Amino acid sequence: MNMVELITKGGPVVWILIGYSAIGLAIVLERSLLFLRQRKLTQSLQDQLGHLLDHPMELGESGTRPGPEYRIVDAIISADSEGVDDLRSVGNRVRGHELQHMEYGLRTLGILGNTAPLLGLLGTITGMIKAFMVIEQAGGKVDAQALAGGIWEAMITTGVGLAVAIPLLILLHFLEGAVERRNQSMETTIALLLERRCNVPSYQDASEQPHQWEGITDGV
Repeated sequence: MNMVELITKGGPVVWILIGYSAIGLAIVLERSLLFLRQRKLTQSLQDQLGHLLDHPMELGESGTRPGPEYRIVDAIISADSEGVDDLRSVGNRVRGHELQHMEYGLRTLGILGNTAPLLGLLGTITGMIKAFMVIEQAGGKVDAQALAGGIWEAMITTGVGLAVAIPLLILLHFLEGAVERRNQSMETTIALLLERRCNVPSYQDASEQPHQWEGITDGV
């Protein structure tokens, strides 16, 4: 028996599961291509992140292809040139936008992977209902050939449901891992870019600068 005959005997639930598989694979391929296109910062530029706010021209001269980390650095440099004080908030805002873009479709993939076995179970139940209906119509005289259609549908839908769900959930796990690793990379980029700024105290004017005598009078 070939694949077409198996699908035909499986009933309408199998066709729905085939649609699940097609949509899931389309999401996986689209997300995988997206991750491959999003380049990371070059190693030389990563080594210079701590000084990049003082020398912003080096970002354009690095030749790095735009990616999430590049867009974060570019946004922070632009905000710094405009006099924005909370640069970390700017970086986190752009990081959140990039994460939302990378996670697009993963929730749908999770729904497909989690509901595919349930659809298979639904097909199993409908197949068994058909088998018992045949028994009832036959007046209790069991005919194996008459029962074959319902049993085929029950078994095939269960197998197809699991065959669709398992690969989708495994691929979802790998995609979520890729998103998490990229999130950590973006957090590291923000930290390296701003750590020198955060460690240097800033005073608005001379009146706010600490006086040497203040440490002496603390114990008085």
